[in-house]
Amino acid sequence: MTIRHLRIFAAVAETGKMSAAAERCFISQPTVSQTIHELEEHYGVRLFDRLSKKLYITEAGRQLLSYAQKVLSQYDLLEANMKDCRPGSNLRLGATITVGASLLSSIINDLRTTLPSLHIYSCICNTSLIEQKLLNSELDVALVEGMVNSPNLIAVPVVDDYLVLAVSKTHPLAHKKQIHVHDLSQYEFVMRENGSGTRKLFQDYMEAHGTDLKIAMEATCLDAIKNGILYNDYAAVISVRLLENEIRNKQIYIFRNQESDWNRKFYLVYHKDRFFSEPMQLLESIVHVYKTPEFVDSENAGYLTGCEFDITEDNFDTYS
Repeated sequence: MTIRHLRIFAAVAETGKMSAAAERCFISQPTVSQTIHELEEHYGVRLFDRLSKKLYITEAGRQLLSYAQKVLSQYDLLEANMKDCRPGSNLRLGATITVGASLLSSIINDLRTTLPSLHIYSCICNTSLIEQKLLNSELDVALVEGMVNSPNLIAVPVVDDYLVLAVSKTHPLAHKKQIHVHDLSQYEFVMRENGSGTRKLFQDYMEAHGTDLKIAMEATCLDAIKNGILYNDYAAVISVRLLENEIRNKQIYIFRNQESDWNRKFYLVYHKDRFFSEPMQLLESIVHVYKTPEFVDSENAGYLTGCEFDITEDNFDTYS
């Protein structure tokens, strides 16, 4: 019994068809049939029942599949980690959309400057997809703004960030110094897609305060979100890092959360069984130098609260 046997068996069990397994494994259907026969001979059990030209996995087959998936996952990790040991090593780096838009390009340049031989592949998508790619060994490490759920992933906080409520200069909320969370129920929002860490943090906050959201637009594209703010008078909750130019040019007015409920971290995330390679160590040391942005001033910002108002313009800077 070999890794090849387990990989072909898993393909049959997961697809339910010999032909589909053959396509996935780039082999002929007779080879698949022979492999299953060899496994059944080896263990002395039937792995599939053949009824009316259809395959049905047996209880013994389900047990083998459970073990096979674990073995294949560990084998793939072994292969990826050993390849990282070669000269001119590789780094498969994931980033969520906020991190990708605000920090990833600078981080990649820092990595290349420090380790010129490093080959970097990067992938940008939302938190839930990044989590799956890490679990499937499609990525070595990732930087995410949302919390991951799997106990098989290690998440290390590395960078400070916070969300802001952003509106255009023509929006009814613009230039107010203090607003309450309940005020938001009457305005339309442009939101990130489901699976986004940014969206989850904001939705959890609104639900905790019993406030409904009017969602007028959903988008994964940050330019579309900014355009929704600037040209459609939608409100949005978004990382302050993504609005630096618009804030400096006074195109957008923002509100920070008074109770700091929107403060968060960007996390360095990797599989608990993955070897923490030299490129991953370098990445961790680089991202620590990125600090909280300092471009927000009291003239172009107010505060949103879920409590009673207790903020004055004179003490605004103590919250910056």
